[in-house]
Amino acid sequence: MESYAEVLNYAIPFFISLLLLEALIARWKGASVIRSMDTLSSLSSGLTNVIKDVLGLTVVIVSYDWLESRIGLVEISATWAVYLLAFIGLDFAGYWVHRLSHSINFLWNRHIIHHSSEEFNLGCALRQSISGFFAITVFFLAPVALLGVPGEVIAVAAPLHLFAQYWYHTRLIGKMGLLEHIIVTPSHHRVHHAINPEYLDKNHSQIFIIWDKWFGTFQEELDDAPPVYGVTRPVRTWNPILINFQHLWQLIQDAWRTKDWGAKFTIWFKPTGWRPADVEAAYPVESIKDPYAYEKYAPTLSPHLQLWSWAQFTLTFLLMMFLFNQIGAIGAQGAILYGLFLVFSIFSYSMLMDKSRFAVYSEMVRCLLGLAIIGAQGGNWFGLEKAWGMGPFALGGYFIGSLLVTVYFFQSEVKSAGYEVSRATKTAAPTKRLQS
Repeated sequence: MESYAEVLNYAIPFFISLLLLEALIARWKGASVIRSMDTLSSLSSGLTNVIKDVLGLTVVIVSYDWLESRIGLVEISATWAVYLLAFIGLDFAGYWVHRLSHSINFLWNRHIIHHSSEEFNLGCALRQSISGFFAITVFFLAPVALLGVPGEVIAVAAPLHLFAQYWYHTRLIGKMGLLEHIIVTPSHHRVHHAINPEYLDKNHSQIFIIWDKWFGTFQEELDDAPPVYGVTRPVRTWNPILINFQHLWQLIQDAWRTKDWGAKFTIWFKPTGWRPADVEAAYPVESIKDPYAYEKYAPTLSPHLQLWSWAQFTLTFLLMMFLFNQIGAIGAQGAILYGLFLVFSIFSYSMLMDKSRFAVYSEMVRCLLGLAIIGAQGGNWFGLEKAWGMGPFALGGYFIGSLLVTVYFFQSEVKSAGYEVSRATKTAAPTKRLQS
């Protein structure tokens, strides 16, 4: 818990710096690759994911160390060649987990958040799941476990493998010549994130593109088919918590509603998107038929509300960094309470971004929870008083002020518009590929 939090103290500023650099380059090129609220939703999703990971809220059915100790044929020491072998093994495992996440209904729920953005930029790389409660990658690491690759090597290689997947989520880099045949490039991954029929469920590789070419899932980016991004059943929300469980909720509803008892059990293991015929007919869901003529999710928010949403994110981010820096002193139980409060904070300000009629209620709950935590700790906030004597008092004032500001925006922008949850903007077919 503490060691991963320390790594994130350095990794998060680095990722955000690259995102800002991408925004500056896009502005310099006159390219439209970033929308404010979409990026804010992506960053908010990133916060929920790192909070979950730092708190260790994933059930490990079988640990790699256990697997290696049982099936390892030899014992090998940690040399550079072993680290390379571990990296390749992680990439092989990542390909299959990724492919299965696109292929099986219940596994898609843990991955939909990553594809939910209707843009493609470094921000959407941060859309990572909080709904993957069970770790399954270890089962696909059996080949390297068989070879005796030590667990500590996997522990070092795994975050490097993950972080190395960040850079290629961009439209600002064109095709990369010889590298197109070796590694996953932005061009390959644009295909993967596209909803064009010819691109669906292609290019699952994470670092080395060879897996797609070997296993028949490779698709080159075509000049006459510019990628259109998102998911074929658009999520229609900026709220990362809702996105994380949207597909699961659909599966639960479909399993409950169908009169086919067999389908109630098989729906979970059917191909992604499959629904029982009777439910499909009685309860149709929105699906994009023409990727070049659909409406992007774009609620009409005033500049002031957008600025307030960014302020909410910034304050939540600062509170998260305080958690990561003090996690040892806070303790496991306190850290879980703190983390859950932060996730609910993200849920709450995202509700206002969506112009939801429940935005005030969620913010009221958040305010009361925050004040209750301060009260229960005798006027403190997880040790904040030691760093800043007036900190807990200021934080309590912020919780109350945030509720009042939410009420103001609700009255001026949500209620006055008749609870209009969203307005959409028509998107024309892309006509020109962005090249570096």
